[in-house]
Amino acid sequence: MGGSKVRRYGSTGRTRTMCLEALGVVKVATPEQIRRLMCPGTKDAATVRGGLKDLEAEKLVISPGSAVRVNAAGIRITEKLWTLTPAGLDAAAVVLDRPAKEMGGTAKAAAASGAKHARAVTDVLTAFLQTPPEPTSPPVRKNQLAPADRAAPPEPAARPDGLGPLAAWSTEAVLPTGGTFLAPARGSLRADMVFALPGHDVPLLFVEVDNGTEGPPVVADKIARYRRFFARRVSAGTGTGLEVPLWRTVWPDSPRDGHPPVALVFTKDMGEKAMLARMREVGSLSREHWCGEWIADGYTPEGEKPDGYRDYKGTVPLLATTLRQLAAHGPHGPVWWRYGHPVLQSLTDALDNPDDYRAYSVREEARRQARQAEEERVRRERAEERRALEAAKWTCPTCRRSVYPDTDLTPGGECRPCLNYRRSQPDVPEQQPARGGLFGRRRRT
Repeated sequence: MGGSKVRRYGSTGRTRTMCLEALGVVKVATPEQIRRLMCPGTKDAATVRGGLKDLEAEKLVISPGSAVRVNAAGIRITEKLWTLTPAGLDAAAVVLDRPAKEMGGTAKAAAASGAKHARAVTDVLTAFLQTPPEPTSPPVRKNQLAPADRAAPPEPAARPDGLGPLAAWSTEAVLPTGGTFLAPARGSLRADMVFALPGHDVPLLFVEVDNGTEGPPVVADKIARYRRFFARRVSAGTGTGLEVPLWRTVWPDSPRDGHPPVALVFTKDMGEKAMLARMREVGSLSREHWCGEWIADGYTPEGEKPDGYRDYKGTVPLLATTLRQLAAHGPHGPVWWRYGHPVLQSLTDALDNPDDYRAYSVREEARRQARQAEEERVRRERAEERRALEAAKWTCPTCRRSVYPDTDLTPGGECRPCLNYRRSQPDVPEQQPARGGLFGRRRRT
């Protein structure tokens, strides 16, 4: 990012475009935040400051306020906050290839008050993007020759994969629970961040940044309002009377059951126990909006455990993580706690529903195949027994019927009916023939 002789502060067109892109999305940021968001490979924010000052001379950005941060050495540093002017919004819309009406406001008032929440949103976006740092070399000053033995700059440390590009992100998106996007009804909310990229593994993700300034009931109420917004339906405009969710008129459809996912990112540094307690309380208070309904299996065979599935239709997949974990491992690392899941997972795994009807149908298909296999085994055993019986049968010598082996039957002997008949007949004593003819002969005395 070398200098330029045209601009007073020596910025290049690339630097100025980078600043417009960043402020077009996050609306307000410090030069250091823009550096970490867009060009983390640079040594310091001097390049970004030069670009901002040249854009200020063109009346595209202004600095209506400042912010204080503590650096790694524990020193408090005051930095200017920069935001776009109305003309800068139009310029950023061109750079981001977005309609000007979708650019939102300039956030001038937020910058004037220190923009604490907006700065937290920018830090979270930086952790999501994980912009790879490009190696840079110190610039060679005018009339200064570069030493021939200058060592090559060290390779930047590898960073985890991010969820980008920047143009797929927007901030302060209006979510009207009533009214319209341009005139939302009271009780509507604004999503801190929205990632929308059709065709991506995660085509749509809404992000809420929690600074710890609001109580868990307030955060849980936001989830309820998210659900009301997602449930709003409008006419499809096809003349068929069909309706579609209002959010689908603006953002890409989600391939998963239920409403689009919402991710909570907790940015306040606190103890692990305190953070876990806060996360759990938010989840407990919003349970009805993310839990889903358990549908029990109507038939459970004897000896098997009852089964069923959870219906997530009409619910909000709710995830949570901390800024510290997100920055260290990236959005695809095992940093997400999906409410209702027992362990930390990657983003795609956390968005999966292992207990939904799809998973139940897999188990049910496995059980069906097991039942079929058992029935086939029994059929084969019976057929084998039948073949064995046929091979062992004989013909009854009395009635000439086929006889199958059985208890109390002698192979080759009479069948059971013949034996039973014979046994049912009374015993008749056998008479001896008289001696001496028919009447015999009287014995002489």
